[in-house]
Amino acid sequence: MPAVPPVKIPPEERLVNLVVALMATEQGITKDTILSSVSGYREQGGAGASKDALEKMFERDKENLRRLGVPIETIGDWADPDDLREARYRVPSTEYELPDDIVFTPAEIALLNLAGGVWREGSMSKDARTGLRKIRALGIPVDEPIIGFSPRISVREAAFAPLQQAIEQSCVVTFPYLKPGEERPRSRRVQPLALVEYEARWHVYGADLGVDAERTFLLSRIVGPVRIERETFDPALRAGAGERALSGLEQVAARNAALLEVNPGTEAALRLARRAEPADQGVRVRYVDLHVFADELASYGPEVRVVEPPELRRAVIDRLTAALERHGGVA
Repeated sequence: MPAVPPVKIPPEERLVNLVVALMATEQGITKDTILSSVSGYREQGGAGASKDALEKMFERDKENLRRLGVPIETIGDWADPDDLREARYRVPSTEYELPDDIVFTPAEIALLNLAGGVWREGSMSKDARTGLRKIRALGIPVDEPIIGFSPRISVREAAFAPLQQAIEQSCVVTFPYLKPGEERPRSRRVQPLALVEYEARWHVYGADLGVDAERTFLLSRIVGPVRIERETFDPALRAGAGERALSGLEQVAARNAALLEVNPGTEAALRLARRAEPADQGVRVRYVDLHVFADELASYGPEVRVVEPPELRRAVIDRLTAALERHGGVA
């Protein structure tokens, strides 16, 4: 009979299996036990992987989990704690327990679970992931009805993750940034202080070292990789940065208002409603960036018409004309 090929366990599943095993023991388990019994390592060993290769895999997995905020504890010999030849590993239960004097109502638990569901794991800081684990570990049943879906924030910009990492580590970054009207991007060297969402778009706020001033950059205009440098800055600079960034964006929006005529019952009406203010002719919608707002309005096609300002109206018409010509139409 032909040999049965070994079952392949995806790395993500192996990490989950390892976490479950480490959480299931108070005394800890040895490396040999992990390699021989935890699914993902066991199959590799059965397929002929050497013990040295399995141990290196385990060490990499440990570091990956720690970077994700999983607190793996190493317990040495009780007589000689520095002797790690027979070390045992565990995830201490205290890391998943909240103080006894903290009590949540079912409604509060529902809101915390809903808030936690908004963020993907890759978009959460280490502290946020730790806090969310503790909330889930409470095991309190949620009896209160909540809305029937969990919102998700989709972070599509590739720059988001490295910028978040740089902010947490207080590291200087360099990235190529393309402004409207410019043919080539310019390299920006920045001390990133905060990531903020405004008008459903992500911005990074920080000190632009090239001009020695604080600036806000739209992530969608970062057109290349974000390089994290070794140079660091004082973490105290991050204090209040998010508030300053949002305040600055709100000030810009307060100076820019578009008068729009929007067809009722359309996608445009739905999406613009939360930002719109009633006007004698249609609605007024404030915006931060003319070019970005023109892209949005053009995407609605005939559902919205720009009355003013004229520069926004021209920008939307240019986009619609270009789309028509690309599809073989006549402007």
